[in-house]
Amino acid sequence: MSTDGRPVLQVDDLEIHYGLRRRRRRVLHGVSLSVARGETVGVIGETGSGKSTFARAVLGLVRASGGRILIDGEDVSRHSPRQWRALRRRGVVQYVFQDPLRSLDPDLTVEESLIEPLLVQGVARKEAIERGRSYLARVRLDPELFGRLPGELSGGQRQRVAVARALVTEPALIILDEPVSALDSANRVGILEILKELRDAGVALIFISHDLGSVAGVADRIAVLYQGEFVEVGAARAVINTPRHPYARLLVGSAPTLRSAATRAQREALRAELHAQPDRAQSDHAQPDHAQPGHVRAHA
Repeated sequence: MSTDGRPVLQVDDLEIHYGLRRRRRRVLHGVSLSVARGETVGVIGETGSGKSTFARAVLGLVRASGGRILIDGEDVSRHSPRQWRALRRRGVVQYVFQDPLRSLDPDLTVEESLIEPLLVQGVARKEAIERGRSYLARVRLDPELFGRLPGELSGGQRQRVAVARALVTEPALIILDEPVSALDSANRVGILEILKELRDAGVALIFISHDLGSVAGVADRIAVLYQGEFVEVGAARAVINTPRHPYARLLVGSAPTLRSAATRAQREALRAELHAQPDRAQSDHAQPDHAQPGHVRAHA
């Protein structure tokens, strides 16, 4: 884990395209973002904005068309599949899915799921079991669940197991993709409290969501992704209280849990303002009013 002050994640001018020739489509354009040790950055945007593509690029699951990605100081932009496998075995970066059933093998017990990444690293089974139990306690789950299968757990319990599994390798960075959207209010609060504790313990987190209300309480900074570009990046309080870009204002105004929620008329006016802007997905020259694409200045 980075201890020399450098960012755990540094993304510079990231470009992602899908398809070939005439069907080639730009998904991310000029995206830049850094995440420090012990910092939580919320990446917010609607479905199709590029949030999951950004996460997949950081994880090496999508090859960048341009730009660079550094994880804990290591440039992974042009890593081969073999290099990515080695990086994943080290557990430097981990990913938590929206639905933990996608990341937890239904045929493996909680114990087997937790110790598997440690055994891959060469950790002795006895030590792996001890570490697995300690991280299960860290996410506030009873040790008696160690022998259960994912299908025997509640949704909230499964998500906590997924978080514990991501933690056992002591990663420098954890990316969480909509980690609370499928949970009820009680479990949502529990997971958000765990994320705050992880941040305080020095773990770097990227919290991906379409729900600004969920991110607001845990993020240090918020990055607003719209049509493949970060149109606003700043301190969470500043983005929520004084959003500048029309899309950021629309997100804030549409969040019922925030005091600054807008009226229906105000939201319709913001949507009209957005629709009047050039389509960023089609124009390589479109720029936000206040900054170059992907280089949005943080609020003071």
